Amino acid sequence: MCNSKQRQHSFLLFTTAILILSMLVGCNPSTEDLEAVEYIPLPGYDLKVSTPAEQGLDPMLVARLYYDATELSSIYGVLVIKNGYLIAEGYFNEGSVEQVSNRQSVTKSYTSALVGVALDQGCLSSLDQKMMDFFPEFAGQITDSRKEQITIRDMLQMRAGYPWEDSTPPYLDILFFTDNWHWLPHLLDFPLVYDPGTKFGYSNLTSHLLGVIVARACDTNLKSFAQEHLFSPIGAEIVEWEEAYGYNWGWGEIHVTARDMAKFGLLYLNEGEYEGNQVLSADWVRDSLQIHSEDFKYYGGSKKGRYFGDLGYGYQWWSSTVGDHHFDYAAGHGGSYIVLLHELDMIVVTTADPQEWIPADESWKHEKAITNLVGKFIKSLPSE
Repeated sequence: MCNSKQRQHSFLLFTTAILILSMLVGCNPSTEDLEAVEYIPLPGYDLKVSTPAEQGLDPMLVARLYYDATELSSIYGVLVIKNGYLIAEGYFNEGSVEQVSNRQSVTKSYTSALVGVALDQGCLSSLDQKMMDFFPEFAGQITDSRKEQITIRDMLQMRAGYPWEDSTPPYLDILFFTDNWHWLPHLLDFPLVYDPGTKFGYSNLTSHLLGVIVARACDTNLKSFAQEHLFSPIGAEIVEWEEAYGYNWGWGEIHVTARDMAKFGLLYLNEGEYEGNQVLSADWVRDSLQIHSEDFKYYGGSKKGRYFGDLGYGYQWWSSTVGDHHFDYAAGHGGSYIVLLHELDMIVVTTADPQEWIPADESWKHEKAITNLVGKFIKSLPSE
């Protein structure tokens, strides 16, 4: 039999284990805790406002999303739109309704939309036009004839063949950690790791070149073209869009508010229409959200974070599933998201610290936490 000291020691070990387990898995908040969470949308005239209950959604599910968000140190904002209404809004850390920062690769989805606009405007005639047709200054310098076959369609699908810089040294350092931000010559010196059109390969260079093609084809700069034909029609504004050597970055560096990200999401949720105005063609939106690449690995894994599975890619838009829910999303490093849940007529927007110049392990840890926040919320939602 155990003596009193042994029993006391065993009890201490047991309670310590319970404490550690609680810290690891987190304790469920009480009903009172959730009822105290505030997520009522802020006053404003740019989005219609409602409540979760009025739009048929359990308020406790929404409250848990915002309760969990308070635990994250790098998240700026969370918005939920249901049936066209902003039903929840909250800001954290440095976030606010007017806060903007680099939304990172969410920019790629905007660049994709601008390709659609360029087609509608007649600047581009076809997605089968060749990349090199728009870079005559490099004519005769191509040493890999496969580059002559890269099409705009290949670029939209991330199938141009260029390397994924993050996972293929030394190309990340060449793009982001040198003083020379003139990326255009890299279409020459960056090698193709796949034959064009055959395999998915995420590439910031490809997205930037895509933006340059739109700017050159339409004889404009990307920011002013986007403001006139994409942002102004939905009552949104590009606060800032970084550029180098005369071209806005097609891959990233766009600065917009969380509410304006939500408006962009509404445009895609409603097949290119915004408040009765057809801003993008419905065919373009449908084609953009088709899965053109699937069953690939994300940093060596089949899932992104704990919840996002069945990863797919369209025209600079991602897709995934969580539980019974399939969704499309724009994603930016650090945890900025525009998530489109079509069957629920719902959008989830997150904004976050872009994690610029932060060591990779630390920055991905923050992004993963926000990815899991969104995935956990989606998993909790009922099917319709």
